[in-house]
Amino acid sequence: MTRPALIGDIGGTNARFALVTPGTFEPEDILSLPCADYPGLVEAVTDYLARVGAVGERAPREACLAFACPIRGDRVTMTNNHWSFSRAEAQQALGLTLFKVINDFTAQALGVPHVAAADLVEVQPGEAIPHAARLVIGPGTGLGVAGLFPGRHAWIPLPTEGGHVTFAPTDEREQNLLRHFRNRYGRVSVERILCGQGLLDLYLAHCSLKGAPPRYATPSEVSGAAGDDPVARDTLLRFLKILGDVCGDAALTLGARGGVSLCGGILPRLLDWLPQSRFCEAFAAKGRMSPYTAAIPIHVVTAPWPGLLGAAEALHNEEVE
Repeated sequence: MTRPALIGDIGGTNARFALVTPGTFEPEDILSLPCADYPGLVEAVTDYLARVGAVGERAPREACLAFACPIRGDRVTMTNNHWSFSRAEAQQALGLTLFKVINDFTAQALGVPHVAAADLVEVQPGEAIPHAARLVIGPGTGLGVAGLFPGRHAWIPLPTEGGHVTFAPTDEREQNLLRHFRNRYGRVSVERILCGQGLLDLYLAHCSLKGAPPRYATPSEVSGAAGDDPVARDTLLRFLKILGDVCGDAALTLGARGGVSLCGGILPRLLDWLPQSRFCEAFAAKGRMSPYTAAIPIHVVTAPWPGLLGAAEALHNEEVE
């Protein structure tokens, strides 16, 4: 009997677990469990395995779990929930012979090659250059940025902190926005704007600049009102334009001629707005390098579980420790 392997994608609020047959990438028995319901990782995994009947002779001996926090050394401490654990102690408690722990956006990047074509929405046509780096970027709770390179034997993930580069305005509106955000935060990173909270902050900044009273209090309210409310519409279109600027800069920095994949929970809900925005114009507008960026294919990843696909890839990927 082949034992399944355990894979997981753990964020600040929910822990998504699944089983996968070794050598395959299709997650099975997917469950999302609230992190707040468990004192720690071991208790959550134990409950998950009991729920799906993966106990006894069917209990996994291999696992790869992705976490929304920095990964270094034995101690893993979650950024946005109370979980903190020793990798060695968790491996022993769960009876695992192989236990890999990776960053959640590294998992997103590693999952991209395994996403079905039906779960990709084209934003900019182009030709992906073989054996070239890919850019994986996505606004969500923050702004995740990672690279992916096709090595000789396996995909090589390139983790970065590219979401924290400095915001660079490109027109007078953005100069005014920069002054607004600088007065509030001091240094302004692109993540200050290109995330869920950033969308709301961008709306409030637009209200301030236009002298309009704020009408919405959440990012979803802003995006939901963009069809009727001029300030909300301007906010959303500016958000996508700035995202195009940042993605183009990151593609140049990485040399991402293999393509750009837009991930995260926000963009799949804005698919109708992307063609109306200046995203592609801003992505390509790189002066003498504009022909370079204009030729890079861009897709939005709409697959529901790319992080789980990436954890399955990482499980036996020799480039991932």
